[in-house]
Amino acid sequence: MQFTNRQQAIITLIQENQPIGISAIKAQLPDPISTQTLNRDLADLVAQNALQKLGKGRATTYQISSHYQLFAPFSDQYFLQDPDQRGGATSFNFGIIPLLSDIAIFTPHEQQELAQYQAQYQHNRSQLSAVLRKKETERLTIELSWKSAQIEGNTYSLLDTERLFQEQQAAKDKTAEETQMLLNHKSTLQYLWKEQDVAKTLTVRLLEEIHSLLMEDLGINRNIRSRSVGITGTSYRPLDNEFQIREQLEAMCQLINDKDNVFEKALLALVLISYIQPFEDGNKRTGRMISTALLLAGDACPLSYRSVDSLDYKKSMLFFYEQNNIGAFKKIFLEQSQFGVNNYFL
Repeated sequence: MQFTNRQQAIITLIQENQPIGISAIKAQLPDPISTQTLNRDLADLVAQNALQKLGKGRATTYQISSHYQLFAPFSDQYFLQDPDQRGGATSFNFGIIPLLSDIAIFTPHEQQELAQYQAQYQHNRSQLSAVLRKKETERLTIELSWKSAQIEGNTYSLLDTERLFQEQQAAKDKTAEETQMLLNHKSTLQYLWKEQDVAKTLTVRLLEEIHSLLMEDLGINRNIRSRSVGITGTSYRPLDNEFQIREQLEAMCQLINDKDNVFEKALLALVLISYIQPFEDGNKRTGRMISTALLLAGDACPLSYRSVDSLDYKKSMLFFYEQNNIGAFKKIFLEQSQFGVNNYFL
């Protein structure tokens, strides 16, 4: 989506007053505009799926489209307000999975870029000896495990993580829980590297299996939760009914299995598992590992998230919880896809 400054002003005005008619839009815009020009802008915004046109003739009104809400530009200004003041969603949106089923997550240009990354990854791996492929697999495992754990508050350094994995020596100033979290990432990734077709068809059972591996010896319930959970930094509250949670997980698996593009599958798993929050803890970790499994099943490079700021990751996820906007996280995904191909299996 590319908008002029005037078109962006029109979008902002409609967001604050929707649904709204053309005469009201014209009267409230800060700068004078002819009806002909405004009609042209509105038609362009409808064509770009930013606006939805309702009614006919003088009864015509406009509102923000669901497509625009999914991909609208993200600004850090959003988080300057307290969670209760941001006007975000506070409950699960049952319409989000059906909406995502009808929309291409990536533009044709983005799809082309991702296909190039995938081809480069496949070529690079094919040029390496078995020994070098094994070393690169171990390096990516270390870096993904470290970053995934860091996002969850683990304080191990990357070098400490490498030592733990390669020398089985835990860092002296870290808790047993932090050490176990990392070791669980390692065992999960080793399983996924070994069984690269395991996510050819995504199932709730696989989600539960991966979550169970990640929660080993952490004292966390491994079943689909049956009680309410809160999420730090947001007023959004996920579903608290076990049957509804399982129903939405089934719908998510069907959505992902129906998608042809491996990168869409991986991104949707990342955000939707976190959004549904099926377990008492470890949901984002499970999302990252399922996303990794989907990429491996599609012969694409896993993402390590090594260069991602943990706060940016969390903000992008919160933006999806509250606004059902996938744009911020899509940006992270695209950047990390490029980073992976440029840094691993070379």
